[in-house]
Amino acid sequence: MAVSATLHDVARIAGVSIKTVSNVINGYPHIRPATRERVESAIAELSYTPNQTARNLRSGRTGAITLAVPDLSLSYFGELAAAVIHEAERAGLVVLVEQTGGDRSREIEMLRSPRLKLTDGLIFSPLGMGQDDVDNLSVSYPLVLLGERIFDGPVDHITMHNVDSTREATEFLIAQGRRRIAVVGAHKGEIVGSAGLRLRGYREALDAAGIAFDDDIVAYTTLWHRANGARSMRQLLADGAKFDAVIGLNDTLALGAMRALQETGRHVPDDVVVVGYDDLDEAQYSIPSLTTVDPGRDWIARTAVTTLQRRLNGESADPGALRQFAPYALRIRESAPQKNA
Repeated sequence: MAVSATLHDVARIAGVSIKTVSNVINGYPHIRPATRERVESAIAELSYTPNQTARNLRSGRTGAITLAVPDLSLSYFGELAAAVIHEAERAGLVVLVEQTGGDRSREIEMLRSPRLKLTDGLIFSPLGMGQDDVDNLSVSYPLVLLGERIFDGPVDHITMHNVDSTREATEFLIAQGRRRIAVVGAHKGEIVGSAGLRLRGYREALDAAGIAFDDDIVAYTTLWHRANGARSMRQLLADGAKFDAVIGLNDTLALGAMRALQETGRHVPDDVVVVGYDDLDEAQYSIPSLTTVDPGRDWIARTAVTTLQRRLNGESADPGALRQFAPYALRIRESAPQKNA
């Protein structure tokens, strides 16, 4: 029977200390690239597998984290969960995924759930909670907050440039000569939250261009599903609304709206151009492919896992809560192409 390689064997082959090998395995960031490469090569050569159970017993850790999202049937959260799982696996962590349904009471219950004792920390994306619920974030375990529902809380927060990115998308449409830009997916009265912040960016771009805001071409809805995007667009058309461009406040709304436009004989992009938000995988493969805002989803997943891991390891240089904004980019495709200069 073959004898399994040990930590000592890896250290000997790599020409480093056992502590250095341990640091590489545990994902410590302050290791020279050449040293990390030697250790990883030795691990591969020896087919070394760390004894995760022993490591967890020594550290008092479970080796698992929890990710809580509103609804995996919403494409954005499904793709976010996949990205978090990928990043966690690279860090040697397992992810337990919870769905809250975007319900405020279930989200608050999630923060107090005894199931969290099975994991070392939580990455949490609320949809039902709001700013008045900020005190519920004062918990005894490492917590990384995602999204736009609560700001200035006591925990690390990773969010998007919702206002800036939507303003840039609207400015792009204005630069293409579009003046009647409809919006699909607004939420009545919302200020804080993805819908409210993205609508604010849209309005800022209109104001800067001297274009009057027209509530008649803003379609208000609740959940951001394709069906609601299509329903909202059909209502705008039935009401006789006049527009030459559409911004869906997420990709699924935009795809639903684009379907409704095509059903009624409107050609995208010749008659109406369409822009979405989220850069879902399917946005590249719709017909026409969807111009959209990439809000930095992969960066959010990577940074959430890294931030949580650093808190777990006591490595964060800042003892206070950190707010980090994801980089964004406008992905120009067929539904709203760049005009030739």
